[in-house]
Amino acid sequence: MLVNVSYNNKEITRKVDEQVGKPFTLKERWALNGIGSPKLIITETSVDLRNLLILDNNRNTCNVELRPKGIIVRFRSLLETFALVIPYYKLSLYKGEASIYSIYRDHYYIKVESDTKAVQKFFKKIIAYKADNAPTYIEDL
Repeated sequence: MLVNVSYNNKEITRKVDEQVGKPFTLKERWALNGIGSPKLIITETSVDLRNLLILDNNRNTCNVELRPKGIIVRFRSLLETFALVIPYYKLSLYKGEASIYSIYRDHYYIKVESDTKAVQKFFKKIIAYKADNAPTYIEDL
């Protein structure tokens, strides 16, 4: 689900919380050693996302937030903030050559580049958390 999260809209917040869960509490964030990624440089995207990113001339960057039932990929275009909401059961992560990570949900995808150890550690955290907390049966959804 791709949504504009620039403004405080209760309906959008409810839909996001329904798909990926409410944000972690401060105690849980501390236990997980943080839930946000460093700044990631976007190298390639699907058509829908690319149409948003080409509207301005800024460098295309994003960050990823870990949630109990999924992740949120946030990026800016013009003066708006957009979020790609991805529940774990629809999330596919791939690591390509030259430290390029691909994040997929249905027909949306974002390829990001970063060669720091912190990014590699964060993506390992996402995979581990997905393995521990993703629903195993359709009834769990």
